[in-house]
Amino acid sequence: MDISTTVKALGALAQESRLNSFRQLVSSGPDGLAAGEIARRLDIPHNTLSSHLAILVNAGLVSSHRESRSIIYSIDFDGTRALLSFLMEDCCQGRPELCAPVLDSLLPGCCTTTDTSGEPNEKNAR
Repeated sequence: MDISTTVKALGALAQESRLNSFRQLVSSGPDGLAAGEIARRLDIPHNTLSSHLAILVNAGLVSSHRESRSIIYSIDFDGTRALLSFLMEDCCQGRPELCAPVLDSLLPGCCTTTDTSGEPNEKNAR
C-alpha cells in the first residue's frame, strides 16, 4: 500500500457514519450485512448510508455483492490488512516483536486460529 491509498482509506474512515458502518462490518465477519440492516442498526437513512458505503468500497476497505434483492456489504480483509500493515510497517525501529502485543490486543483471534498441530491458519481467507 502506498501513501495516497493509505490517505484515501483513512479519509474514508474519518467520518462518524462511515467509521460506525465499518465497525459494524468488522464485527459481522466475512458474512457481512445487508445495507438495510446496517442502516437500521445505525439509524441512518438508506440513501445516505449508500453514499457512505460507496466511499468505503472505493477506498478498498469494504466489498459488496448482491443476494436476491439485497446488497450485502462485508469487510475487505485484504484491504484492511494492507492498511494496518502499512501503518505498522516500520514499527519499533525494525523490531516488530515489540509491536506484536499491540496487534494481538487489537485483533484477538480475529484473523487466525490454531489448528490441532498448533500451527496458525487463516480463518477468514477468501
